[in-house]
Amino acid sequence: MKVLLVNTFDICGGAARAAYRLHQGLHSVGVSSQMLVQFKQSNSNSVFGGNAASASAQIRHGSRTLLNQVPVKLYPNRRSNLFSPQWLQDGVVSNVNALNPDIVNLHWTSGGYLQIESIAKFKQPVILTLHDMWAFTGGCHYNEDCDRYTKSCGSCPQLGSTKDFDLSRRVWQRKAKAWKNVNFTIVALSNWMAKSIRNSSLLQNAQVEIIPNGLDAIKYRPFAPKTARDILGLPYGKKLLLTGSLNKTSEKRKGSHLLLAALEELHKTELRDEIELIIFGSSNSDKALNLGFKAHYLGILNDDCSLALAYSAADVFVAPSLQDNLPNTVMESLACGTPCIAFDIGGMPDMIEHRQNGYLARPYQTEDLAQGIAWVLGNQERHQSLSGRAREKVEQEFSQEIQARRYQSLFYSVLNQSASIKRL
Repeated sequence: MKVLLVNTFDICGGAARAAYRLHQGLHSVGVSSQMLVQFKQSNSNSVFGGNAASASAQIRHGSRTLLNQVPVKLYPNRRSNLFSPQWLQDGVVSNVNALNPDIVNLHWTSGGYLQIESIAKFKQPVILTLHDMWAFTGGCHYNEDCDRYTKSCGSCPQLGSTKDFDLSRRVWQRKAKAWKNVNFTIVALSNWMAKSIRNSSLLQNAQVEIIPNGLDAIKYRPFAPKTARDILGLPYGKKLLLTGSLNKTSEKRKGSHLLLAALEELHKTELRDEIELIIFGSSNSDKALNLGFKAHYLGILNDDCSLALAYSAADVFVAPSLQDNLPNTVMESLACGTPCIAFDIGGMPDMIEHRQNGYLARPYQTEDLAQGIAWVLGNQERHQSLSGRAREKVEQEFSQEIQARRYQSLFYSVLNQSASIKRL
């Protein structure tokens, strides 16, 4: 059995990192796996696509990304959220046919890489792994508080549109027409995503399997906190709170504004002199912000070792997203034995067990988010218990091998179904 994973990138971005880990995991369980990408950044011989070091590949990728956004730019009142019409013709189908896999597993193919209509042209069985909501919306990647995806989109708030027949409706109709007779299998990474798929007007009748992402629990493991802090130049006598960039220009869905409000609340507690922040994920520091606490900026961390050290150095990781599927950062932090705090939304409850390996705050209540941080950091014995369960959770449910075995079983099942249909 030859499996081909298709993703816009191979190692850049959360979905790419997850897909690449699956690619590696499949090899470890004996499945022949390759990746096809638009923009290749790894050195793997089993990944095919335009080399990121090539000027022509950079121009091609940049041009497609910009051209894909042309219809979106016709909406001057649109939000800054990612919106993908996927209207450009592509050469993906011919590239897939040249590699001749038995099964095609599509991951995140936005950014102008794969045209909506191309999905119906694959001769192989198709499995669609959803890293966000794009596949069943009119173009947005997260619906926020809009329920138009349960109908047929139109009057899209993210486009700032009040017209029923807008770009979101046209994209929705293109999907409905192109995929009408496509019998693909959907993989949801979280229970929340599976529920959203079943509520959607586009994919509600599709076969849905829940298979969460996995990671290499050897690479992501607890390091001694003092060792991690020494390597990263972080203080040992402080309680360190790790989070992503808090830049005000970042996407609102990431919830930076809510964490800033929670930090204000936290500054009023008796822990205010004990806490310092670690901020990663941005090449530009957030030094212009008044965080109320001393902050250490790590910049963008791309390699597994640096990330594992950052998680291990921290006492707690906070992911304040308003909406998220199954973020890698939370899983990575838990694997390193660092308790996590998030709002009780999306796929967070699949990973964070309230008061067992972290804290799930009531959605968007910054006081409860601050209370969760204080609760996790307020007792050393409790913190050790949370840390132990954090690591245990990943070993039991989110290892790379567990994920690969589940996909392996699904691949064989889909191939058997396809063979049965052909015999009929």
